Amino acid sequence: MTGRRPRLVSAAAGDALAAALSALHDELDLPGEFDPAVTDEAQAAAGDVPVAPSDDLADLRDIEFLTIDPEGARDLDQALHLQRTSGGGILHYAIADVPAFVSPGGRVDAAARERGETLYAVDGTIPLHPRELSEAAASLLPDQDRRAFVWRFELDERAEPVEVTLTRAVVRSRRQWTYAEAQKAVDEKSGPESLTALPWLGDERAKREQERGGASLNSPEIEVEVADGHYELTRRATLPIEDWNAQVSLLTGMAAAKIMLDAGVGILRTMPAADADDVATFRAQTAALGNLWPEGVGYGEYLRGLRGEDAKTLAIRDAATRLFRGAGYTAFDGAPPADTLQSAIAAPYAHTTAPLRRLVDRWSLVVCEAAANGHEVPQWARESLSQLPKIMGRSNGLAGRLESASIDRVEAAVLHGREGERFAGVVLGRRNGGMRVQLSGPLVTVVVAGLDAGSGSTVEVQLQRADIATGEIVMVPAGSHA
Repeated sequence: MTGRRPRLVSAAAGDALAAALSALHDELDLPGEFDPAVTDEAQAAAGDVPVAPSDDLADLRDIEFLTIDPEGARDLDQALHLQRTSGGGILHYAIADVPAFVSPGGRVDAAARERGETLYAVDGTIPLHPRELSEAAASLLPDQDRRAFVWRFELDERAEPVEVTLTRAVVRSRRQWTYAEAQKAVDEKSGPESLTALPWLGDERAKREQERGGASLNSPEIEVEVADGHYELTRRATLPIEDWNAQVSLLTGMAAAKIMLDAGVGILRTMPAADADDVATFRAQTAALGNLWPEGVGYGEYLRGLRGEDAKTLAIRDAATRLFRGAGYTAFDGAPPADTLQSAIAAPYAHTTAPLRRLVDRWSLVVCEAAANGHEVPQWARESLSQLPKIMGRSNGLAGRLESASIDRVEAAVLHGREGERFAGVVLGRRNGGMRVQLSGPLVTVVVAGLDAGSGSTVEVQLQRADIATGEIVMVPAGSHA
């Protein structure tokens, strides 16, 4: 977050913004409340599904799992336990056993397939599953016996997996940590070993990613915060522990992809390699901005080396987004797909660690568990694999439109009432027939038509209109009479 205090939306603009955000639900045809029959089925499953060790459910409650999530989270998909050994480490990673609570072909299953993923709106979440499951019975909440798929990784000193197993089990998390709490415990060396050993795993996995040529970056995000009826935009830089925690998920996703590829059945998260023309354009842009991407240096290594929030660094990061396009899902049953790579990770990869919030992970888990233990893949999963890319593509698109439309409306509300004012900003690059400009304050990004300036330039623009209802912001070069 920048040092400057973000500008709060005025009370009058706040009322208009609340109405505009509410209207988005209808404009985008977002899912509403679950049908009562869906909720009833979820409640029945929450009460009927056994959560006790058995021949098919190992007892791993003696492992001191913990969770690390944003403050206030209730849909806890993952819990981890990490122990250093003389030769590396042992990682246990528990993933919520959502398949146990969702009957294939049932009402909850049908509703989840309609939704695809949990949607995060400014005015509240729209969950993939009824909250009776996603925030209660299936969630890995602390001090509760819970069903989980438990990945066990035996890691060498480079945090490379030597042995991987996957077991369905009963687990018990000891504590729910927020990112801030966990980071503080790591910094002070006051937390359990699962936290204090996480920097080793995260840093070693990041090194392995760099060796592969990957570039999975957690960049500072623009977020909408709501407090006491007020809205504001902030830039939140990720904490180191978020990067380390993300590496645990990436490790698991790569292991899942390998298991499915070896078994000849599954679904991958894929992304094509950057287009050669885009790469050449980006390299030229870095040269023009005075921070050349050298030949022979992978783009992941180059991007990781960027530091600070100065104008030229912002422009380079913005231009780099054109290298990461075309992500999708590839299902297969038989011969592996021609292209298995997730290019930002530089390895085959599968989504498998967030089944409470993402539909496809439920399939990945049951396919991997069957393949890893020599069982037949459940027929329901095998028959419906080919449907998932379309379902997830649709839900990903909706999530993207919701995020973009929400940010647009909040930005308009932040600027509303300041028509005629001039603002300093930094040119990020060309976009949609104009130049994309990041204002120095407030934290708003706009596209300015008729602006003649290169990426990284400091410019002055003038606000003509900020329409909260539509999110449209019209700015022109300062002094222009357009």
